[in-house]
Amino acid sequence: MKVLILLPPFLPIDEISKIISQILPDSEIITDINFGTKNSEVLVSTTFTLIGKELIDRMPALKFIQIASTGYDNVDLIAVKERGIMLSNIPIANKESVAEHVLAMVLAQLKNLMHFHNEIVKGNWPFLTNSMELMGKTFGIIGMGAIGKKLAERLLFFGTETIYYDIAKLSEEDEEILGVRYASLDEIFSRSDIISIHVPLTDDNDRFISEKQFDMMKDGTIFVNTSRGELVDEDALVNAIKNKGIRACIDVYSVEPPDPNSELFKMNNAIFSPHIAGVTVESQQRFITETVANVLKYVQGLQPLYRVSL
Repeated sequence: MKVLILLPPFLPIDEISKIISQILPDSEIITDINFGTKNSEVLVSTTFTLIGKELIDRMPALKFIQIASTGYDNVDLIAVKERGIMLSNIPIANKESVAEHVLAMVLAQLKNLMHFHNEIVKGNWPFLTNSMELMGKTFGIIGMGAIGKKLAERLLFFGTETIYYDIAKLSEEDEEILGVRYASLDEIFSRSDIISIHVPLTDDNDRFISEKQFDMMKDGTIFVNTSRGELVDEDALVNAIKNKGIRACIDVYSVEPPDPNSELFKMNNAIFSPHIAGVTVESQQRFITETVANVLKYVQGLQPLYRVSL
């Protein structure tokens, strides 16, 4: 079964090729989408490449797409469904890294680490601090999938009151194990000291966090987005930082790379990272391992471990 692997050129292609050639000998790795027709039955790609209808149409034999990522919003789901193509992602490989990244950003905000760093390098020595503890804070998690659950597990050791919202409520047993309580979105927005989003981007939730939701938040709420930039109205976020003292922790943007002149980056009460919450040495190794294993299952005629419902 022919496998086409479409990767961005900044990845270590030679290293990946050595690994893949031993496991999937009938595979081809390319870094340019400007190819002609391909007769590959399997396409492996990342979220860095748009898998649109035009590309899919150039692969008439395509039956299976594997995205080596948790997200798959770069794929034209309508085109995939119309062709009857099976789609898989890797939903668990980066759950630890994203959960840790969220906590790192939250603790940096609570402890004013950016402020103290800047003061020290300028030659100042602050005597007073308004640093706060995570213990005792109400932490709201929107989306209780693999990442949300891993974040909740870690919060058990910090002594937070953790509330969550998800379209599928957890069992009472799971809620007890994770130390979480189900809450409405309105309660999460209005009661939480910290809010972290962990939901996939869909047509139904584009910019679902906007002015109304920020108005409901308490002044000084820490707001974390490591999911997708399109989930949040950026103008509303900027206004909330200015007018309500919202402390933002942002890893994702509606346009990536974002405009460096954006007003968002002029905000002092915000911490930014370049869409790397899920990118660690360990998580990338897991992505490679899980992706290859899932493709092998399909090639061998077995059901892939991870399959997206369309």
